[in-house]
Amino acid sequence: MGISKSVAWILIVFLILLGGLIAPFGDILGTKIGKARFSILKLRPKKTATIITIITGGFISSISIGLLILVSEEFRQRLFIDIPFLQKTLDESKKALIPLQEEQKALEGKIIQKERELNQLKNNIKEFRRGNIVLKRGQTLFIAEISSSSNIKMDLTKIYNEADKFVRKIVIPTNQKAKNILLWRPNDITKIETTAAKGGNWILLIKSATNVLKGDNFVFVSPDLLENKFIVKKGDVITSSILKESDLNLKSINLQIKSLLRETRDEIKSKGSQVSEINTRGNFVKKIKDFLQENQNIRFKLEVVSLRDSKTAEPIVVEINILKDAS
Repeated sequence: MGISKSVAWILIVFLILLGGLIAPFGDILGTKIGKARFSILKLRPKKTATIITIITGGFISSISIGLLILVSEEFRQRLFIDIPFLQKTLDESKKALIPLQEEQKALEGKIIQKERELNQLKNNIKEFRRGNIVLKRGQTLFIAEISSSSNIKMDLTKIYNEADKFVRKIVIPTNQKAKNILLWRPNDITKIETTAAKGGNWILLIKSATNVLKGDNFVFVSPDLLENKFIVKKGDVITSSILKESDLNLKSINLQIKSLLRETRDEIKSKGSQVSEINTRGNFVKKIKDFLQENQNIRFKLEVVSLRDSKTAEPIVVEINILKDAS
């Protein structure tokens, strides 16, 4: 507990009086010692008197501190407890600051990386505006089938030559003598050969690893081997949608059809299809319009139906049918 204000004032007055009493005593004692020519440790009497005066001042300070320690518990806590506690708290704070500093460094690294990506994006945009980029990073350049029953090394050589010829026509069409501008890592080829040798049918995708400018002498590519599987079969209903009474107008139906085709594209992508567009067959808008004129006051369903068997890299061909909803 701390001392009260009245006790504090009494203590202050007492210390002032005590200092006032001891100080003259020390001065008188020093003067008498000086006159008596008293010497300590073979020092001159004047220096001895000075030392006595200093000791007296220190005695005053010691008594003051002693009285504070004796009277004030708060002073004792701050003197003997708080300082070590504060030092411990400071040490813990420094330790806690280390992870924050590491996070700051990581964040600064991410910011630098994002700035580099932004600068690269700006450069790409500039190149696009100048019309110099002919191949984009990640763009599929060539697709070919590989069968484990054939000579895989020979197939890869043939595929490489055909892909190289195709890319040369895009990147350096005027240089008829150029060859072997496609560059891929040897370990990628080894991985493809090992995987294809396990059996089955495969699709090899050759993608551009970087943006390529017209006139570049080399194109770095990244091959990707995918299983050549059926994505849809003829007659499969890929997606469907129910038409409500409020949707029975051409504007709403067109919106529903666009939405269905987007869902269909997402669905085939999720199954592993590598095609980016869906081909539609038939004048389905007229068919739907005629159907609605003949049928009224019932619920209808739109269905996107596959018209052929399609594997991983084969086109997806569909038609859109309208029929009565039996539910």
